[in-house]
Amino acid sequence: MAQVKPKKALGQHFLTDMSVARRIASTLDAYKGLPVLEIGPGTGVLTQFLLQEGHDVTVVEIDSESVAYLRDNMPALARERIVEGDFLRMDIDTLYPPSTMPQFCVIGNYPYNISSQIFFRVLDYKDRVVCCSGMLQREVAERLAAAPGTKARGILSVLLQAWYDVEYLFTVSEKVFNPPPKVKSGVVRLTRNGVTDLGCDPVLFRTVVKTTFGMRRKTLRNSLRGLLPPGKALTGAEAEALTALRPEQLSVQQFVQLTNMVAELRQ
Repeated sequence: MAQVKPKKALGQHFLTDMSVARRIASTLDAYKGLPVLEIGPGTGVLTQFLLQEGHDVTVVEIDSESVAYLRDNMPALARERIVEGDFLRMDIDTLYPPSTMPQFCVIGNYPYNISSQIFFRVLDYKDRVVCCSGMLQREVAERLAAAPGTKARGILSVLLQAWYDVEYLFTVSEKVFNPPPKVKSGVVRLTRNGVTDLGCDPVLFRTVVKTTFGMRRKTLRNSLRGLLPPGKALTGAEAEALTALRPEQLSVQQFVQLTNMVAELRQ
């Protein structure tokens, strides 16, 4: 399939290396039987390879010029599969009704400025999104896959890894874009794990994770005080060992343990 030529008027960073686009599309090779939602297709550089590989693709694009360009230049993509809208605000259940399309995949060359918000949105649909892959700023991509004990570990690292196996696949040079961005990019893949129940209150789990990383320079003993009833503290050898650490040192399971300890004191 021929490369889709970008319009400079769109004012974006366009991927010019088609081998990179093909590699990104191949991250969903194991899911060809499921619908694929592509976020921010731009001029269809990634879309063309998804279609070539036989995926059932719907694209969501907020930029009206890009939407018009796709409708005029990508006949292989049905017009009804080109949705003009904001992924962060759209009703996914209307696009993919749970009764007929209970599961789907998400992919994209994600806008750097909202990539974290996109992944939080994916978490809202974790029971339906079985795989999510794509390209984003390298530092953010590394953060998603960061292991316990690393500086890159943050809120999204823990929240995503609770429900997904997260892989950092490869780095993309800034030189393969026109115009080149100031940073490198990274490609990640999230594959839904077998967890259906964290073993703790999921809302409190998220609160504990966000609260502790909001004060990441403090030990958990100090950062958790605001979540505990006045005059109460986490005690016992296990609690003391955990709360002596900083949030980036904890695994998902340790955050689950911590959440249950906090919940017990809040009863």
